[in-house]
Amino acid sequence: MNSNIIKKWRLIGIVLLLSITFLAGCGTQEQEAVQNEENVPEEVETNDNNGEEIQEGTEELFPVTFTDDVGREVTIESEPETIVSIQASTTEILFALGLGDKIIGVSDYDNYPEEALEIQNVGAQDMNVELILTLLPDVVFVTNYHYNNHLDMLEQYEEAGIDVVVTGSAESFDDAYSGMEMIATATGTGEEAEGIITDMKERHEAIKEKAAEAITDKKRVWVEVAPSPDIFTTGTNTFMHEMLESIQAINVAADEEGWVKFTEEEAVNLDPEVIITTYGYYIDDPENEVYSRDGWQEVPAVKNEQVFDVNNDTVTRPGPRLIEGVETLAKLIYPEVFGE
Repeated sequence: MNSNIIKKWRLIGIVLLLSITFLAGCGTQEQEAVQNEENVPEEVETNDNNGEEIQEGTEELFPVTFTDDVGREVTIESEPETIVSIQASTTEILFALGLGDKIIGVSDYDNYPEEALEIQNVGAQDMNVELILTLLPDVVFVTNYHYNNHLDMLEQYEEAGIDVVVTGSAESFDDAYSGMEMIATATGTGEEAEGIITDMKERHEAIKEKAAEAITDKKRVWVEVAPSPDIFTTGTNTFMHEMLESIQAINVAADEEGWVKFTEEEAVNLDPEVIITTYGYYIDDPENEVYSRDGWQEVPAVKNEQVFDVNNDTVTRPGPRLIEGVETLAKLIYPEVFGE
């Protein structure tokens, strides 16, 4: 074979080799392009926060700054992962907001929900500072009592890097709603709080409307929050007074304000048609205790056996169960209207 033919076949071979290499390279690039396209996440948006990418639907809630119930400006930098609550009502609110798994310390008096009974107790008015500092929560919810009497302890928490939020006393449903909103702001659960408050308001309004339409003969009601001999009742600026007004009942102690001490003679002279007690959690058979009192036999509520005990927590704690307290009172005082 002459040299020209040999050179020709060599040239053809080189061209074929280069073609195969080129085609193989194209195939690899196409495969990599497909793989890269498949690996791009679908629901990703770019916001204006320094070009960072966030998942669609998420919102940046922290840091958040708000004013607590004693006028302190509080800033919480990031979503709390661990919480201590030293108030039973606050604990109930936190659980209702879906934060039960984040609570690592509660007050000695927390009893609802049942899960709260399994959480470490850290004191009440007198806090166990050492224990709380050992637990080192992200945030601790205290009360205005603690702020007024144990400010040095709150300062210790803050020095340890614990955010402190002070909740105040609530005397009305509006106060309770404001407290829930503040707790929700501090924990990033605003939507949950809005749902709870909306439900409470709608149920409360439904009771008010039904009572206003159906009740023309208002019943006189005496409320006992502590039994004989040191009888205490509730006047205006209390949840019980607002609840009674909601259902068109008359609080016979409406001339007083707050929690007030009465003598038995004073209470009997008010001549109530219904008596509501709230201390069945520590007094056995509170209704019979009232029925058996000397000098009370001619009181209409006693004569007609209209003495009822209600769950104290549902009529005194500024939390989600307040609406249950209203509904219970409505059924007990006006069963002909609100009875099932």
